[in-house]
Amino acid sequence: MDDIERIYRHLVRTVRANFAPFLTQPFEVGELYQTILPYRLHRRELGFETNQDYEMAMLELLSGARGYLIVDDKMRDVLSAEQSAKNPDPTIVRDFASSHVALAPEPLRRLEIEGRASGSQATIPMSPPVQTRASGSFAALTASQPPRPSIPTPAAGHPIDGLGGRRTARPITIAPTGENCPFCRGHLPAGRQVSFCPHCGQDLTVVHCPACGSELERGWKFCVTCGRSAVDL
Repeated sequence: MDDIERIYRHLVRTVRANFAPFLTQPFEVGELYQTILPYRLHRRELGFETNQDYEMAMLELLSGARGYLIVDDKMRDVLSAEQSAKNPDPTIVRDFASSHVALAPEPLRRLEIEGRASGSQATIPMSPPVQTRASGSFAALTASQPPRPSIPTPAAGHPIDGLGGRRTARPITIAPTGENCPFCRGHLPAGRQVSFCPHCGQDLTVVHCPACGSELERGWKFCVTCGRSAVDL
């Protein structure tokens, strides 16, 4: 089992257990990597050594690889091109944080059949057949869905740490000349103490270790997980 299949299978298990409406309803890309399947909460189950491995697998998944997800044509084209680049930048998926994707019904059906054969999984409710290559079909799928239940996300102003708890963040002070959000590049309020970006809701008080992907607070000198120097982060 390779990285893309492993992340897809774990995504289905996680959605079935904690976000059941998303088995048949679209969800935002930002919800996928921030709330449904964030690296910091699923790194052990996914088996990725580093956050970069996770991001590369997420880039491939969101490009529509193997038809696991229904994605719109623009995102597919951009992410597929990025995959083919000499030095692909997986963080480009953040540019599509507000785009919608959905679990494609046919791969779900195959997993259901496989689960029934092994006796290890319950029946998965299926959505109507959708052509994964047609942008019009995806738009129709999105428009036809009933209102989704409200699920708290970082964009709502509170980063989720786990499925229920919220991490208390210490504000950082933005320089008097102003700064840009490292996630969405939006302008941050000059001279203000902030914890979250007012544009995308991302937590600005933490950075990620480039070696293992663990969350680090600003000001820490070393990663608490792998011991790498964090002075230059």
